Amino acid sequence: MVAEAVDSLSLVTRHLSGVSGDEGTRSLHMSRELAAPITTVWSAIADLDRIPQWFMPVSGDARLGGRYQLDGNAGGEILACTTPHTLKITWEYGGDVSYVTIKLIETSSRETLFDFDHTADVDPDRWSEYGPGAVGVGWDMGLLGLAQHVEQGTNTPLETPEWSASDEAKAFMAASSELWADAVIAAGDDPAQARAAAARTTAAYTG
Repeated sequence: MVAEAVDSLSLVTRHLSGVSGDEGTRSLHMSRELAAPITTVWSAIADLDRIPQWFMPVSGDARLGGRYQLDGNAGGEILACTTPHTLKITWEYGGDVSYVTIKLIETSSRETLFDFDHTADVDPDRWSEYGPGAVGVGWDMGLLGLAQHVEQGTNTPLETPEWSASDEAKAFMAASSELWADAVIAAGDDPAQARAAAARTTAAYTG
């Protein structure tokens, strides 16, 4: 099972970029093909009753202009909602506001390409300390939970204390952290700094 979770990371494409004209803004991008119809994936990410089955408890008003709140985590506003293709939200946490955009594309085999982007103004010191893995590892866990939900019918979210303490979770987090270091090195960051930041991120996630 540990190998299965870690191996799933290779199914995800990751890259990072800055936004022209704003040196402090970074965009984290990831995509994965899911073996499920686009309507199934859309329901999983847009239906407030479905989201707790693979992510975390959420409340709010699931409509354009409505607001959502994840239990003990981020909240925000629904900025765009085009069924079953595009969902854009603000991601508001700890006084910071960033933006998450999810696009779903139906493939020729009637499966779904899940395309994800998280754009934020990043504090340079925090970026130097932890790099993209600070949020990237969490999003990798979320995408694994979504994949298991829509492909296998799993209705238990991964981000629980029990799973986080398991060998499977620790191996997954460490591997994810290294893959985000690979992505930021490919984007032009200093390799030694990126690896050191990844090590700190892994330690923060695995305790």
